[in-house]
Amino acid sequence: MTVAQALVRFLAAQYTERDGVRHRLIDACWGIFGHGNVAGIGQALVESGQGDDAPLRYFQGRNEQAMVHAAVGYARQRNRLSAHAVTTSIGPGATNLVTGAALATVNRLPVLLLPGDIFATRTADPVLQQLEAPGAGDVSVNDALRPVSRYFDRVHRAEALIPAALQAMRVLADPAETGAVTLALPQDVQAEAYDWPVEFFGERVWHVRRPAPEAAEITAAAGDVLEARRPLIVAGGGIHHSEAEDALRALAGATGIPVASTQAGKGSLRHDHPCDVGAIGHTGTAVADDLARTADLVIGVGTRYSDFTTASNTLFAEPGVRFLNINITGFDAHKMGARTVVADARAALEALTAALPGHRVAAAYEEEYARGKAEWERTVEAAYAAEDDGARPTQTQVIGALDGVVGDEDVVVNAAGSLPGDLHKLWRARSPRQYHLEYGYSCMGYEIPGAIGVRLAAPDRPVWALVGDGTYLMLPGEIVTAVQEGLNINVVLVQNHGYASIGGLSEQTGAERFGTAYRYRAADGSYTGDPLPVDLAANAASLGMDAVVAKTVGELRTALARARDSDRPTCVYVETDTGPSAAAPPVAAAWWDVVVAETSERPAARKAREEYERQAAARRRHL
Repeated sequence: MTVAQALVRFLAAQYTERDGVRHRLIDACWGIFGHGNVAGIGQALVESGQGDDAPLRYFQGRNEQAMVHAAVGYARQRNRLSAHAVTTSIGPGATNLVTGAALATVNRLPVLLLPGDIFATRTADPVLQQLEAPGAGDVSVNDALRPVSRYFDRVHRAEALIPAALQAMRVLADPAETGAVTLALPQDVQAEAYDWPVEFFGERVWHVRRPAPEAAEITAAAGDVLEARRPLIVAGGGIHHSEAEDALRALAGATGIPVASTQAGKGSLRHDHPCDVGAIGHTGTAVADDLARTADLVIGVGTRYSDFTTASNTLFAEPGVRFLNINITGFDAHKMGARTVVADARAALEALTAALPGHRVAAAYEEEYARGKAEWERTVEAAYAAEDDGARPTQTQVIGALDGVVGDEDVVVNAAGSLPGDLHKLWRARSPRQYHLEYGYSCMGYEIPGAIGVRLAAPDRPVWALVGDGTYLMLPGEIVTAVQEGLNINVVLVQNHGYASIGGLSEQTGAERFGTAYRYRAADGSYTGDPLPVDLAANAASLGMDAVVAKTVGELRTALARARDSDRPTCVYVETDTGPSAAAPPVAAAWWDVVVAETSERPAARKAREEYERQAAARRRHL
């Protein structure tokens, strides 16, 4: 059989296993076909069959980047135990993968990329879409995927597929190493026949490790906890990947240590758990950030400490603060000058709980954060409240209306714009995988294809993609895929006429909202004229969705309930109130370092620089 046929057969026989439960490692393949893969992977998928008993399901995408996003959404919902492959042609199809690959690797999520490549034999040279590098004959555009892939190989000969494919599976299934994996497939090699060893196609089970912590590390970690007066747990995405929510709840319940969450870790505890103090960092709650400033021990579990989490290294302000990091990846565990427990999150939390029998934080500390939690709940209620159901909603009221409709089983997907900040602070996560924020790369356009991936991974859960007009215009094409596959995702399309998040940031940094509004040009050449006459609801409908326009708070609630009950892909379109009289969301409780022009003739920039220097003075390195 050919290299491509062998690869499809091989992928169909790969499994992961954790805690005695087996999963398909590569559950499906997304693809757009061009001359680089149509006669290779394309022909192999046709030959394998696409009925109910197909060895490898196929999904037809509309944009290569979006296909990777869908695969990432799927892998995250499956806790990294199953993944999808994505195949494209050589040239623009392959380079369109780069953004999605970076997103997957930044978020430590597995996806297998199978781009076509130039002829290994060089018999047709240069081929259409070949980027010629005069100083390097072995370079193609696929080399752009090297820095954003956790593993990269180019299969120059048929027999080279065997070690390359095995290495690819090893990395995809490794919880400490996973991310985007690229096997570049020259188009002539894909179609080349080879006499394969039968062992290559046997079922192979990749055990997903739960490395236990060393006893000495747990003993030292427990000593730190016993000495701490004001400990704080920072729950990251590793809690979900390890399925460690129960272990975290047991530790928090036994010790009373409060738990704050990153974007990836939100939902590690239910929002109404007494120890849950909500989001941390620049988009954090007031109670969590106040606790972070005075914490003498920060216990990071499965977090990589992004600048949003640490408020650009200004948040953990206690002079003697220490860090204890639990992480399966040594690279992340050693951040912040921490004492480390390099282990699986669930195994480490269980061991730490067992090492702290009878220990509990002071009652006064529990009472303090309980008061802060109650005060923040009043803040959330005020942000969600609408005095007039006949008024145009604000963005936080849109979130509040959705909060009133969803159940524990719903999944909310978002990635970019001003929504992530509002959601992180305000959303009441009811279950571990309800809150699905891609904020490692914060990639505009992720939401709709990501929601498709989530729906494929969790077909019984209602899925919502919250999308601003800016991110919607980046990648709306996968709506067609949702319609084609009968995936009744719900898109909440928020129209605020531009890049609202960056507009606010631009104003704060003295750039005066330049280039962030979707408006006509005014007489002075600036984009400050009337809003553009776009009809995004009509656009969604033209792509096959049911579209419902909600003009008021009351209409919005009705539309969201209708969408949740529908068995069709549905778009709820709402234009938000962004006027000066509209209620603003809660202000950021911590700083974020975005540099400001050091010199300027404009007053706005000079004023912003003064504030920047004031905030930056609080920055510190934790060594």
